[in-house]
Amino acid sequence: MRISAGSTAGGRPRGDRGARTATEPTPRENAMHQAVRSRSGLGRGPSSRALSRAPKARSLIDADALRVLHRSARVLLNSLPELTDRLVAALREREPAYRSTLESDPVGTWQEAHRSLRHSVGSLLDPRGAREAALRCSWRIGAARAEEGLPLDALLHAFRLGGSLIWQALVEETSRTAPEDVRLLVHVAADVWNFVDEHCTLVADVYRKVERQHAWRQEHRVRLLTAALLDGTSRIADVAETAEVLGLPEQGRYAVVAVAGGRQAGRAGPPAAVLPAGTRVHWHKGVDVDHGIVLVDDGDPSGPAVTPAAPAGARIGVGPVVAGLAAVGDARRLADMALGMCADDGGTVRLTERLPAALVLSCPELGGALAREVLGPLLRLEPSDRDILLDTLAAWLECDGSAQRASVRLYCHRNTVLNRLKRCEQLTGRSLARPADMVEFSLALTAHRLLGD
Repeated sequence: MRISAGSTAGGRPRGDRGARTATEPTPRENAMHQAVRSRSGLGRGPSSRALSRAPKARSLIDADALRVLHRSARVLLNSLPELTDRLVAALREREPAYRSTLESDPVGTWQEAHRSLRHSVGSLLDPRGAREAALRCSWRIGAARAEEGLPLDALLHAFRLGGSLIWQALVEETSRTAPEDVRLLVHVAADVWNFVDEHCTLVADVYRKVERQHAWRQEHRVRLLTAALLDGTSRIADVAETAEVLGLPEQGRYAVVAVAGGRQAGRAGPPAAVLPAGTRVHWHKGVDVDHGIVLVDDGDPSGPAVTPAAPAGARIGVGPVVAGLAAVGDARRLADMALGMCADDGGTVRLTERLPAALVLSCPELGGALAREVLGPLLRLEPSDRDILLDTLAAWLECDGSAQRASVRLYCHRNTVLNRLKRCEQLTGRSLARPADMVEFSLALTAHRLLGD
């Protein structure tokens, strides 16, 4: 039968709502238009109808997946000893750093693995209620292993092995009891591994924190032991520990080098440039003075060598060699004494080369009294006259009693030097021809130079 344009197959009139006109799109065209409209709306996010449908479908899947997860997790919770044995065996086989721990404390390591697995499986059954307890357990494990010095990589590997073992056991249990439900575990896999990652992150954070605290305590302990050694207050019982901490022999030959000034801007490290490369030394940094405890070779009786490349302006005092770490306190005191003899613009002073000056500095009160007693008449002169006589006397002594050499140094005639020396003898009542008086003159001049007026 021929269908006219004004009727439908059922004979209904053209204006009826159920009719489709010639220009009305076919169902296929309608679907195409719907697809075009869907594509044009992608940039504005999913439609409200899609949002209302998706959660419902996902919630059904999640509910089924959680049901399967909880069913298998309850079985794992009842078989934790066997699961712990598997984890310990995996650690022994696949993580070498844990082998010594397992040998030294097998029971403690097993119990630690058991607790961790129990909290992990419990978190699968009750994520909100068990989360805090699980995190605390992982925190304690991370802190304890950091204190023991177990490598962080080994610890994280152990946690990931535990997570992998739990996941494998979940899949095995589901495959055994309901193979058709294994596919549902895919929907909770991300949650399981996010849990493992969260605990690995926590363990790494607490490990590094404990590591920093341990390093600080160790550094502080080394500093306290070294300070006591240099001050001479170290107990005999602590010397062996100090030697072990510093990596130096307890019965070696030592000297102390005291360094002040000459620090480069922005450089806070020890003055390593003071000593030649390869020198065994432990530096103790101070506010104004750095001290280096130097191990001296048996074939070097004069003590440690000082490099010529020392920083400009550095004042360096080198003490004598002492026997054993227990005597380092005396070596530090003598090195400080040598440092006190250095010129203000820098230089190096070895105490063994300035023993008369060290003798004066060892008792400043007697040195000052000697200077006043021997040089008193010269010190009471007018400053210009006083300085000329003192400089002449010092130059003559430094030139081994040669008036000619002293005159060259002082830019004057030889007879001028002799006349000044004669005047010194007259004012002080002492003779430069007597060795005892020469010793007094020399020590008094040293005391005046080092101790001042």
